[in-house]
Amino acid sequence: MKYRIVHKTAYRYTEPASLSQNELFLYPRETLTQVVSDCRLEIMPEPQYLHRRIDYFGNYAHVFMVQQPHETLALMTTSTVKTTRPAIPEPAGTLPWETAVQRLAAHESPETLDAYQFVFASPFVSVTPAARAYADPSFLPGVPVLDGALDLIKRIYTEFSYDKRATTVDTAVDHILANRKGVCQDFAHVAISCLRAMGLAVRYVSGYLETLPPPGKPRLIGADASHAWLSLFVPDTGWVDLDPTNNLIPGEQHITLAWGRDYGDVTPVKGVVMGGGVHTLSVTVDVAAQD
Repeated sequence: MKYRIVHKTAYRYTEPASLSQNELFLYPRETLTQVVSDCRLEIMPEPQYLHRRIDYFGNYAHVFMVQQPHETLALMTTSTVKTTRPAIPEPAGTLPWETAVQRLAAHESPETLDAYQFVFASPFVSVTPAARAYADPSFLPGVPVLDGALDLIKRIYTEFSYDKRATTVDTAVDHILANRKGVCQDFAHVAISCLRAMGLAVRYVSGYLETLPPPGKPRLIGADASHAWLSLFVPDTGWVDLDPTNNLIPGEQHITLAWGRDYGDVTPVKGVVMGGGVHTLSVTVDVAAQD
């Protein structure tokens, strides 16, 4: 698939802001199944400082500063990306989950050593007894690791409700587990917490998902949104993406922006502003398939 993605973020202030400083993770990254042919960033008003870097996890990050009075701040990225379907291993043919945990802990190769950093708790993902208790039914003794992970995300998909009003970016995993409500970011964090509680290596993935209109209905421009899922490290196979919000293994309709330990590592737009009074935020994302 070939996609053109337009991501717009706009802030409007009730009073002039004297300074805005932000960090952006809005450039899609190259992967084994994704090629980025073009990506452009536009910022209004024009920043006095703009720097692009590669972060610790290999993501593209932009840091900019607007140092003049402004009542609005508008960001737009336009990207062209080609995706291909990943090679998906047979879940029942993956190694037992206990063996995967042992091999990760043994640091038997550079790949497992690199993955091992994603076994531990992180600022937005705690690893608690509640997460372990929720994960346990999916990981009976000897269960193939990918089979267990797929059963876990199916249970999250079945037992949790999608509710934009139920959580904020700071809602703790145990609270989400107790209330069984949230959005894609929350479901990814819950799954990551559960899998890490089993001793497995899991990273958080931010990106986009092409949404298709109902049959006979026109596609709405700007109706798509940022999405989040997770990626599980399976020894002898590598990283396998899993989407608990939709209960599936992502394919060519998932477009990867960035990955890290959790949402905090790859927040699309975050920063500080001096002044500005009260602000309103609007975000629109358009993911359009190209001929």
